[in-house]
Amino acid sequence: MDPVGSNLAAPLVVRPSDAARAYRDAEASDGGGDFGSVLTRAVQGVADGAQSAEAKSMQAIAGGGDITDVVTAVSKAELALQTTVTIRDRVVQAYQDIMKMPI
Repeated sequence: MDPVGSNLAAPLVVRPSDAARAYRDAEASDGGGDFGSVLTRAVQGVADGAQSAEAKSMQAIAGGGDITDVVTAVSKAELALQTTVTIRDRVVQAYQDIMKMPI
């Protein structure tokens, strides 16, 4: 059992087409392919998803918008946040493992 993913309700499934599109987008970007810029774009994508979910929720509260759109946006934002937390946990664990290595 994976201790990092044990708090998730369902395992994260990445479709090959989504992975290929993300890889293609990362290669085609003019912002550079270094790790920092890729990480910055990924975090910005998570923040944009959260803002979209918040905007759709506010529209629904104000009496407009479709409840299906709200639920979909909130679910996407939740999944993006869970993915980000899982990646963070694994990066921290990898760092700790590296620091334990004898020199």
